[in-house]
Amino acid sequence: MTTVAADPKTVLEQYDAVRSYTETLAAPLSHEDQTAQSMADVSPTKWHRAHVTWFFETFVLADHEAGFAPFQDTYWFLFNSYYESLGPRYARPERGVITRPGAHDVGVYRRNVDDRLRDLVAGLDDGTLHKLRPTLELGFHHEQQHQELLLMDIKHVLSRNPLQPAYAGEPRPRCEPDELGWVDVEGGLVEVGHDGDGFAFDNEQPRHRQWLEPYRIADRLVTNAEWLEFMADGGYERHELWLSDGWGRVRSEGWQAPLYWTQHDGTWFEHTLHGTWPVNPGLPVSHVSCYEADAYATWAGKRLPTEAEWEHAVVADGQADAVHSAGNLADRQSFHPAPASAAPAGGRIRQVYGDCWEWTSSAYLPYPGFHPPAGAIGEYNGKFMSDQMVLRGGCALTPPGHARATYRNFFPHGARWALTGVRLADGGAPTAGHRDTAVAG
Repeated sequence: MTTVAADPKTVLEQYDAVRSYTETLAAPLSHEDQTAQSMADVSPTKWHRAHVTWFFETFVLADHEAGFAPFQDTYWFLFNSYYESLGPRYARPERGVITRPGAHDVGVYRRNVDDRLRDLVAGLDDGTLHKLRPTLELGFHHEQQHQELLLMDIKHVLSRNPLQPAYAGEPRPRCEPDELGWVDVEGGLVEVGHDGDGFAFDNEQPRHRQWLEPYRIADRLVTNAEWLEFMADGGYERHELWLSDGWGRVRSEGWQAPLYWTQHDGTWFEHTLHGTWPVNPGLPVSHVSCYEADAYATWAGKRLPTEAEWEHAVVADGQADAVHSAGNLADRQSFHPAPASAAPAGGRIRQVYGDCWEWTSSAYLPYPGFHPPAGAIGEYNGKFMSDQMVLRGGCALTPPGHARATYRNFFPHGARWALTGVRLADGGAPTAGHRDTAVAG
C-alpha cells in the first residue's frame, strides 16, 4: 500500500483495493472454515474480516460520520481486539465458539461500513480529508496485517483436518539448496529506523544512531536440507544447544521438527497451504520459533543477527527499496517460501523480502525517543514491548506494499504458527569453505 492519496476519488480506489483483497483471500473458504479456531493464537477468518471493519467503523466513522451509530452494538464487544480504552472485549481464545454472526453476516457488516465510509470520504473537504489521511492509511496497513494473519491462521486450521485440505497454490518442484554465502559488513556508527518519508508504524521510529561492530550475514535463509542435518545430529535432543526456556518447551511440547512437519515411513512431510507434501530440501525452513532459530545458530557455530545488523546490511547492500521490484510476497500466490535465486556475480544478500519473516536476536523494545501516540491508537504497538522478539523482512503471505527495510514485526519466543525462518550472522572472521563478499558500511 502506497501513501494515501490527497483526492477523495483515489483514496476510495485505494480503500476498495485493500478491502476487496481481504474478500479475495477469504473466498476459497467455506463458512465452516471461517468459523473454526484451532488454538488460542489463531483467530477465525470471519473474525479477521469483521475486526478490520470494526477498525474503520471505530476510528473513522465514529469520529467523522454525522449522526453516527454503530452497525450493531454487540459487534463493538465481539470484534475489539485489545483496545482497553474502547471498552470490554470478547476473550481471544474463545472467538471460535461464536457461531453468530456467521460469515455471511460479517459480509453484510463489511458492506455496510464500506458504503458509509465511501459516502463520508466523498463528501469531505480538502482540509478534513488531509487530517483524516493518517488514520485511513493506518487502517489500510492494519487490514494488510490481518490479511497476512488470515492466511497464517487458516493454515493452522486446515492442518488439523485429517483430510489434509489445500487452500490454494501449487507445490514447487523438488530442488536442492545452493552453497551458503557470507556478506561482510563494515559496521560503524549507522542510522536505523524510518526516516519519515512514506508510511511507517510508530514502532519504526524515531530514526536514531547505533554502533555496530564489523559482522557477517548469510546471503540466504537456512534451508530444509540444512535443518534436516541439524535434526539428524540430535538438534532437538541436545540440551546444550538451547536456551533454558526453549529447552523447556522442547521437553514439555515434544518438539522434534518444525511445526507442520510429520514423519511417515521414514519420510518427512510438510503441511502447506497447497496441501501436504514431502519436505522440499531446497526451500527455506519455516514455522520455527525463535528458540529453534537460536538453537540452530548455536549448532552451526553462528548466531542470529540483531535487527540493526539486518536493517543496515539490507540498506548498505542497496536493497532498501527492492521490495517494490522483487520478493516472494503474497502477490506471487505461492503462499509458501521459494528457493533462493541464483547468487549474483559479486555477491548480494538474497531473500531479503518475502519467503519467511526472519528472527533476530533483538528484543522488541522502544527505540530511543519513542512515544506512543495519544488515545486508543497509542495501544497499537507500544504496550506489547515486552517478552517479544523482532522479526524482519516479510514473508510469502505478506501483501505487496506492506514490507520495507524498517518494518519491525514481533512475536513471542515460542511462536511457531507464523511463517518464520532463519538467517545466520557471524563476527568478522572469514568462514572457511563459504563464498565471501563485502558490503561497505
